[in-house]
Amino acid sequence: MATGDILTIYDADMTVPAEEMRKFYDAIVENKADFINGSRLVYPMERDSMRVLNYFGNKFFSLAFSYILGQHLKDTLCGTKVIWRTDYNKVIKGRAFFGDFDPFGDFDLLFGAAKLNLKIIDLPIHYKERIYGTTNISRWKHGWLLLKMTVLPPGR
Repeated sequence: MATGDILTIYDADMTVPAEEMRKFYDAIVENKADFINGSRLVYPMERDSMRVLNYFGNKFFSLAFSYILGQHLKDTLCGTKVIWRTDYNKVIKGRAFFGDFDPFGDFDLLFGAAKLNLKIIDLPIHYKERIYGTTNISRWKHGWLLLKMTVLPPGR
C-alpha cells in the first residue's frame, strides 16, 4: 500500500527508536547501498530486549548467510530494512525462483536482493526492550523453517 519510491520495513513493537529511521533514509538516498539491512547485534542491547537463544540463533543465521551470499551480514532477522520500490518489485518477481514461504520476509528479501546483485549493507540500530505487543515468532517452529531455508536455499 506504500506509494513512495523508498520502502521501509519498521516493526511496530517499538524495539527500534523511530528517530533511527533517518539513518536508513540517508543511507539509501546517498547511494551507500540498494538495500539497507538493520543490525541489532552491534550496539549493547537493553537487558530484556532479546532472549539468549534468539541472540545465538541470530548470530548463527548471520554467519550462514554471510557464507551463502558471499558478503558479510551481521543480523539477517532484524525487522528494520529499506529498499527502493523498483528493486522490491524485482524481488517480488524473483519469488517464483525462491518460493513464497518465508514467514517473516527477511530471508526472502536478502536472497532476492543478493540474486539481483544489489549492494546490501548493514546499518547498526539500537535495540530496545519491546514496549508494545507480543512476539509472533515461535522459536522452535519458525527457527526450524528458517534453518531449512538456510541449509537448502532455493537455487543452490
